[in-house]
Amino acid sequence: MRFTDRPERAASSSEAFIEFCDVSKIFFRQSERVLLGRYVKALFQHQPRDRFYALKKVCFRINHGENVAIVGPNGSGKSTLLSLAIGLTPPDEGTVTASGRIAGLLELGSGFHQDLTGRENVFLNASLLGFTRRGTEEMLESVIEFADIGDFIDERLRTYSSGMTMRLAFSVAVNLSPDFLIVDEVLSVGDTAFQQKCFRKIDEMKRNGKTLLCVSHSPAMVRRLCERTLWLDHGELIMDGNTEDVLRTYEGEMLERTKTP
Repeated sequence: MRFTDRPERAASSSEAFIEFCDVSKIFFRQSERVLLGRYVKALFQHQPRDRFYALKKVCFRINHGENVAIVGPNGSGKSTLLSLAIGLTPPDEGTVTASGRIAGLLELGSGFHQDLTGRENVFLNASLLGFTRRGTEEMLESVIEFADIGDFIDERLRTYSSGMTMRLAFSVAVNLSPDFLIVDEVLSVGDTAFQQKCFRKIDEMKRNGKTLLCVSHSPAMVRRLCERTLWLDHGELIMDGNTEDVLRTYEGEMLERTKTP
């Protein structure tokens, strides 16, 4: 069942900043475990596999300037949806349309190379987003200042703590002036002071009309950052609407499930 309080309306492709049309993502799993003694046989014999939908016929549109959260229990398809939105994986069914510059924080340290220094990783990520070397040099000091990791900027990433990696990753993402920022729970890492610094930066981006798409298990963070929320469950979009309305319904459903023996 799907609920929505968002009226459908015609829109040009330029207005649909991110659009999912009947999007499905299918994964496969072995129906039985292949033991070592049967390994050779498995190489020459087809092993039946169960297929399951990580996402199933999902449709929504995010317009430029909206701030949208995705909620749902573990395994509901939230991270898969973000991976599709950022272009890391293609849909198996349906279409995903996105325009503009995307900055994603889907996994701590993703997109970074452990054997490169922090400074070198800034240039690497900027080049992947289409920045010239000169353009990267112009905003480099802003990245370093925001990350506030001192001389570690010239140390290899493998020497960083998880908090330092998060600081650099977030700083790179927001200082590359993305049209939309995609975040998957990454702000749960790091000290409180830096988290507040990140929130202030996100607020600034929102005031400048940027788009935020995030996943969070924290209702307080969802309410703090987003006016609209999507609720996913078993790969299906259950509800799409005002954050307070969606969270009230979602939290009520999760409470009922905990009471079920």
